[in-house]
Amino acid sequence: MSDGFIGFGKQALPFLKALGFHQSREWFQENRAIYDSELFNPFVALLESANERMEKAGIPLRGERKTSLFRINRDIRFSKDKSPYNTRVSGVLTRTGTKKDISGLYMHFEPGNCFLASGLWFPPGPILKAMREQMVERYDEFSKLAADLDKAGIGIGEDDMVSRTPLGFKHIEDAEMLFWLKHKSFIVQKKLDEKLIHSAALLDEIESFGQQALPFMQFIWRAVDPLREEKGNA
Repeated sequence: MSDGFIGFGKQALPFLKALGFHQSREWFQENRAIYDSELFNPFVALLESANERMEKAGIPLRGERKTSLFRINRDIRFSKDKSPYNTRVSGVLTRTGTKKDISGLYMHFEPGNCFLASGLWFPPGPILKAMREQMVERYDEFSKLAADLDKAGIGIGEDDMVSRTPLGFKHIEDAEMLFWLKHKSFIVQKKLDEKLIHSAALLDEIESFGQQALPFMQFIWRAVDPLREEKGNA
């Protein structure tokens, strides 16, 4: 059986680029057919095909049409930028198939910036604390994970860090461990060639990235699942 996803349309990225210039409901509605045929419908097919790939590969991630895709409309209620539309399309594969789940595989497609990512992106305090505590408790495991991700070319980013040792970890003296504890986000990322998104080969990249990032996701899940269960039982 062949995969249903054959690639985003050739007008997909040009449409998003043009949307950045026009940013009007009138223009979007006039060109809605292009958005549907070149971007939205292919993304739905991508989710469906990725689900099959992940299941066969034993990667516990999936996506759903209604709960995995981010809206093209921007939430401008609390933003100074009142542009009504995003100039990207994005979505996630998670254990539950919803955007609200913690740590999965994020897919981002826009002109000049197509990539896959995974990890924890600016998590709330309790989740960040749980991640840090597990890093201390299982530091040898985390250190090996970080090294393996580096070797795979998707090392954990080092941009989002605090300058001081986080509260509750002042007793840690190991310099390398302190370096990781100062992170506010734990993200791995893989840049994509724009040409790739127009073919079914994109699925190979998603599956490969999912396999590379899975041990990291499992480490995160082990840290945050107790909080997830407490919230579910509240």
